Amino acid sequence: MNTETKKSAWTVVCAVATVVLGPAAVTASALDQANKAPMHHAVRAEQTQAYIPSDSTGRRRADV
Repeated sequence: MNTETKKSAWTVVCAVATVVLGPAAVTASALDQANKAPMHHAVRAEQTQAYIPSDSTGRRRADV
């Protein structure tokens, strides 16, 4: 193997490593930043209570 072939082989190896490991490194960095961020407390919306009629037949009364 001559010097030029060795250089091009290393170029290919480095390019493949960048393509394979690059997204993993970016994801790991983003996850690390997210883990260092302060916790956000979820805002609780007021829960509305549903009106449950006492008459279980489902018919409306005529005097309403």
